[in-house]
Amino acid sequence: MANNTILVVDDEVGIRELLSEILNDEGYRVVLAENAEQARNWRNQSRPDLVLLDIWMPDTDGITLLKDWANSGLLTMPVVMMSGHGTIDTAVEATRIGAVGYLEKPIPLQKLLSTVGQALRGGQSKPIPTFSLVSLGRGALITELKKKLEQVANLKVPVLLMGEPGVGIEHCAHFLHRINTPWIEPESFSFLAENPVNLLEQAKDGLLFLREISELNKLEQKGLLLLLSKLEKFNVRLVCATTQSLAELAAQGNFNLKLYEILSNLCISLPALRMHREDIPELANQILSSYIESGKAPFIHFSTAALNTLRNYDWPGNLTQLTSVVHSLALTCTGNEISADVVQQALTPPLPAAMTVAPDIPLNVSLREARDLFEKNYFEKLIDQEGGNMTRVAERAGLERTHLYRKIKTLGIKLRSQNN
Repeated sequence: MANNTILVVDDEVGIRELLSEILNDEGYRVVLAENAEQARNWRNQSRPDLVLLDIWMPDTDGITLLKDWANSGLLTMPVVMMSGHGTIDTAVEATRIGAVGYLEKPIPLQKLLSTVGQALRGGQSKPIPTFSLVSLGRGALITELKKKLEQVANLKVPVLLMGEPGVGIEHCAHFLHRINTPWIEPESFSFLAENPVNLLEQAKDGLLFLREISELNKLEQKGLLLLLSKLEKFNVRLVCATTQSLAELAAQGNFNLKLYEILSNLCISLPALRMHREDIPELANQILSSYIESGKAPFIHFSTAALNTLRNYDWPGNLTQLTSVVHSLALTCTGNEISADVVQQALTPPLPAAMTVAPDIPLNVSLREARDLFEKNYFEKLIDQEGGNMTRVAERAGLERTHLYRKIKTLGIKLRSQNN
């Protein structure tokens, strides 16, 4: 049986022995740990295919261990929590951090085997998503952000998430998503003009996430207004995102005022990475560890000076840019340590030839039309300069690739090739 190593973490010797006996009989290889310290040490040396993790242990509880693995980029395997006296809140917190299941003691045999089998199949087919806010940091600003999100997590009213490109808005949207309910994130906004109710039917009892609603045209805005009036009927939680000021767009007449008033009832702003730069060293280490764990880079580490260089950079592309830079450094590092000099070179690439963008925008068009002309010219020249490499274009523009492709499609830019 391939992919069959299971790490069982439980302070009760009887539970460990029972689970070990059952799972061994089923052909699994079982590793035992009686506390979080043993589990942590074993995980630092190897990657199990599945962890069965007790919540209540004397040294460190299972939730804390789960968070530690998430923080350090080591939560790359499925984890199923176990407890004889857990609570719903604890189970919900565990799934938000990244656990894939929950077993209540005493564990029925069939429930154990079906849960283990399902978790292992899921772990083989795709990486385990960790949409905990530890992916954004743990400083004071992110702690405050988490408190706000927890406060509104169980409300049904629409939420508007605001922040610069690349700050991690999708992590916050996933944080608000209840496990085992639909998650609908449409690729385009055309459905809002054509059939907004169709999306509500798909998202019934779940969450509908709309990225960059500042780009909605007038017809799509009207469709969103209609959709808002039917959220309660379908029991759908709407989460919208924007990197632009809807207030300014509304004042200019480019965004429906009534729509803005409804969405602005519950706004949550995400801080730019430079505003909580104390998180940058830990985030960089987390990104690097996760990349190494995925098998895409050899085991390397940052020097302290390198982490300090990353910390002092302003990151106009925020977390998205930090991730791209760390991945690039991991792939090009020639030793086992990433130095400050190498980081500095990556952050200050050679200046390209001067590029003039949209010098002759007509003045007899609206601000929105002028902005579209500027952006079209900007992206066309950027794409040409990078030879069609969309990863580099996204990095230089400070945009996530999905947002970049949506922007290019909206502006009507034709790509020569997208095979990069």
